[in-house]
Amino acid sequence: MNPTEGIYDLIILGAGPAGLTAGLYAMRAILKTILVERATHGGQVAITKGVENYPGFEDISGLDLSDKLLHHAQSYGLEVMRDEAVAIKPGADLHTVVLSSGRALKAHAVIIATGGNPRRLGVRGELEYVGRGVSYCAKCDGFFFQNRVVTVVGGGDTALEEALYLAKLASKVYLLHRRDSFRASRILQKRIHESNIELVLNSEITEICANEDGVHSIDVRDLLTGNRRTIATEGVFIFVGLLPNNEIVPPGIKLDSAGYAITDEKCATDIPGIYVAGDLRTKFAKQIVIAAAEGCTAALAAADYVDAKKN
Repeated sequence: MNPTEGIYDLIILGAGPAGLTAGLYAMRAILKTILVERATHGGQVAITKGVENYPGFEDISGLDLSDKLLHHAQSYGLEVMRDEAVAIKPGADLHTVVLSSGRALKAHAVIIATGGNPRRLGVRGELEYVGRGVSYCAKCDGFFFQNRVVTVVGGGDTALEEALYLAKLASKVYLLHRRDSFRASRILQKRIHESNIELVLNSEITEICANEDGVHSIDVRDLLTGNRRTIATEGVFIFVGLLPNNEIVPPGIKLDSAGYAITDEKCATDIPGIYVAGDLRTKFAKQIVIAAAEGCTAALAAADYVDAKKN
């Protein structure tokens, strides 16, 4: 048996924009590559209603963009496996990725592109009523709130995009944010101010209230005055950022204070042959185009690394 049989040049973990772009560039570099994804391809992009800032597409749904990224990578023969990576074991010669199925994959290089998951508010009633009025995806659940009152929580691009989307379905939309200004792009802020969405600024939710029929209201505290009030709402859509999926990042890779991986300009970590790309990597801004660029960078760097090892 060939001793290299079953050994990959590169294992990519995650099928978001970073992982899929890495897969595309890895295949173009003629690397024996496998991409492992535990859920659907696209990551957070797949649940985004509309993408207006990815170069070349004036307006495309997140799901369509995710499909195009996957199909492009697979057109070069990228192998995609549906499984979950539960551990990475760095090695002096080869790295091992352990999967939840019990299988272990070995490769010269690994790109970790596992992104993040929605950040929770951590208030009473939030976790208890997920699926009964609390949601982290307007595109997934907005249909169920047609002609009903909903509240969106957050101040970034995603929060404002989802509030505008829900305004087309709901009878009324509140947009609640802890500050008096938004972090979102200027064009989204302009659309919000031109809409009939009611802003609830300098405020935070202290409790999500529900009964057997689901959410019926939220208790809100004004952060400037301390005053409290109750807002009647049947849906609470929470978009307050992501938490990095760093559980499988092996010891030896530096993380910043928020848990994001620190790399050099090649997306390389302190462990030779292991790279991090996308929303798991610490950076100034989290955008689809930046994640894709990092996937490209990591794959090209991995290709150089693998070629140097073999030659």
